[in-house]
Amino acid sequence: MIKLAVIGHPIVQSLSAVMHNAVLKEMGLDGEYETIDTEQSDLVDRIKQMKSQGYTGFNVTIPLKVPITLFIDEVDEIADIAGCVNTVKIMPNKSLYGYNTDVYGFMSAIPEDVKKSLKGAAAAILGTGGAARAAAIGLCRLGVSEINFYARNVINASKMVNFLREKFYDVTFNLRQLESMDTLEKNVMLVNTTPVGMRGHGMGLSPVDESFVKTLKESAVVYDIVYNPLKTELLSYAQKNGYRLITGLDMFVHQGAKAFEIWTGKKPKIEIMKIAALEALSGL
Repeated sequence: MIKLAVIGHPIVQSLSAVMHNAVLKEMGLDGEYETIDTEQSDLVDRIKQMKSQGYTGFNVTIPLKVPITLFIDEVDEIADIAGCVNTVKIMPNKSLYGYNTDVYGFMSAIPEDVKKSLKGAAAAILGTGGAARAAAIGLCRLGVSEINFYARNVINASKMVNFLREKFYDVTFNLRQLESMDTLEKNVMLVNTTPVGMRGHGMGLSPVDESFVKTLKESAVVYDIVYNPLKTELLSYAQKNGYRLITGLDMFVHQGAKAFEIWTGKKPKIEIMKIAALEALSGL
């Protein structure tokens, strides 16, 4: 039996189980995907439990994507650059192999014409956590020349930004205080990687005021990686002012599909996963 799970805290907003259980059923695989609330202080015990109870692997969400790296035996290239892991495979010898499928998911959700517009351009990222790292790596791989990070705690974020500077020396990285934001006019994309606006994390709020969203270029794209709810307050501001939107659902589905393939060796049907997630969202 394939035993899978997602761990994090709080985790009530996660639709991973809905999505993965739908595709397990559709593919006729004997398996189950669970949602297991896990605080950082319980991480070691949770890992021991999963190893002893025969889990195939698990996803990792807020706030464990960076702490989990302390217990990983080996990581793939992207997880190594990102410094955070969202997918873990438990090997036959019980060692842990860590992956970061968020970068793949982030890039896969961006339409091809938007990808072209990013080449040589500037983009802004709200937040500097694990998801921000994934977004930054994705944007660097798509050819941006500049990334402007906005953080509440610049001192804590500076280590991550300096790390990215070493990995992507041809990209300019700027780190600014979120509260001192004045304009976003030079950016062709605004990405929210904070949990603000997520169900259970200040739903109905936006990480930035509408007045700042309106300073973006006319052709700019607003990308919110939050997928629950599907349309956040930030995306509502963007739509109201005529900007193109990318919701977090496609990133969520694509990163999940990649994780499923890592665990099972089988490619799932993206549309089955997306429909399951959409149905669950519509029922909330």
